Amino acid sequence: MEPVKDHQGMKIIGIDNGYGNIKTANCCFPAGLTVHDAEPVFKDDLLVYDGRYYLIGTGHKEFKADKTGDDDYYILTLAAIARELNVYGLTDATVYLAVGLPLTWVSRQRADFKAYLMRNRELAFTFRGKAYRVEIAGVDVFPQGFAAVAGQIRDFQGVNMLCDIGNGTMNIMFINDRKPVVDRMFTEKYGTHQCMLAVRENVMRTHHATVDESIINRVLRFGTADIREDYLTTIRETAAEYVGEIFRILREHEYNPALMRLHVLGGGSCLVRNFGAYDADRVTIYEDICATAKGYEFLCEQALHRGTRE
Repeated sequence: MEPVKDHQGMKIIGIDNGYGNIKTANCCFPAGLTVHDAEPVFKDDLLVYDGRYYLIGTGHKEFKADKTGDDDYYILTLAAIARELNVYGLTDATVYLAVGLPLTWVSRQRADFKAYLMRNRELAFTFRGKAYRVEIAGVDVFPQGFAAVAGQIRDFQGVNMLCDIGNGTMNIMFINDRKPVVDRMFTEKYGTHQCMLAVRENVMRTHHATVDESIINRVLRFGTADIREDYLTTIRETAAEYVGEIFRILREHEYNPALMRLHVLGGGSCLVRNFGAYDADRVTIYEDICATAKGYEFLCEQALHRGTRE
């Protein structure tokens, strides 16, 4: 369990608001919700806020470049706050949020995303039958990808390419001699959801069958599942094609394994590990799916301490 970060009585909570999953330093849950006007029958992950009922982790959140376009990420953020506070037995807290956006979207969307999350400073809601009272003291917005390795930046000697593969986007950046290269950051709409769609299409075309998303996820994460071998082969081959396309995109952005090291993180890192062809001595796979949320907390803590000293 990660220790809660505390700054002058505020709890710093990092939240990685992904298109597939919401991650905090200690928790991960699907980025989906359904809204109800009356209390639903099944309510294990029920959040009640402002007179409405939200089942967290159900449904599917479609990709949208602007996360402030509806209330979904706001409600999912409340659930993330509650889950993280519950880890430490807290129901009443002053919270400072540390969140992020894709690398090349941060400058343009930072102000709107911050205002979106800070629209109510005082919050009262219930989650999983427990009442929470939360004061939002502030919000900092950081670049995805870089945040996950910010605490180890001293180790990034020479030329390094960072590849953060999420559900909706893939973020690419260079870190040369421990310094991010500002004009070599890229965001591609080629997240793991694209692999999921390709698998479904290939299974339908090859076997005339619909495969459940949970089965696909298991194969992508672990390389296998309890299904017939010919179905498994189709999923594996499709995943390998997806990973091959990832490396093609990286080469378009001047990836050269002989001249630089590659660092792969995010939910899609397991696909590279399971289905990619690469030199393990020059490619580092980051297994911790919560690394970015932890990185947001690290960067936020540093920024708050600098502000205190100033």
